[in-house]
Amino acid sequence: MGKRICVFCASSNRIASHYVEAAAHFARLAVVQGHTLVCGGTSKGLMGVLVGATVEAGGRIEGVVPGFMHEYGWTDKRLSQVTVVETMRERKALMMKDADAILAFPGAVGTLEEITEAISLKRLGLFNKPIILLNLNHFYDPLLLFFDKMVEERMMEEGRRAWSVVERVEDILPAIEAEQPYCPDIRNYHNVNDYGK
Repeated sequence: MGKRICVFCASSNRIASHYVEAAAHFARLAVVQGHTLVCGGTSKGLMGVLVGATVEAGGRIEGVVPGFMHEYGWTDKRLSQVTVVETMRERKALMMKDADAILAFPGAVGTLEEITEAISLKRLGLFNKPIILLNLNHFYDPLLLFFDKMVEERMMEEGRRAWSVVERVEDILPAIEAEQPYCPDIRNYHNVNDYGK
């Protein structure tokens, strides 16, 4: 049975071709396996690439677009379904709402905000689905080192259990299928003696 995969990704049209090729490749793989993709819904950057590749492969991709972007004409007209919301915050929440998994392609500060909120919600037990970071071209190495620093300094416990990292597009869907349930005991969340274990 197909899954609903929320994809956070870059909106820049100036990124390197290997990121573009990876997004199109993933879209085709997802369509073959019957998955539905959900993205930010504009024709910009990797969002537009995902939409185009999904539609060309005969798949379904939905977009959630803030009203101001829709008014600017940024909404991709090829989307299978478009939902227009008022704010960026609503957009993010709706994209995640019924997702069976979250995938983060390389992106900028918007993508960073989205994936860190997803990880935070998962660590609080408020989101229990797979979160996958595509570390293509070692893009997320600095972020992963920063997460390690949080653990080292006992700002965060349990290392990387709340998310998975893959370096190849071909490993994304297997990683989603393989992820084990994450059920933190938030009653002990503020027990600083447990941090850093």
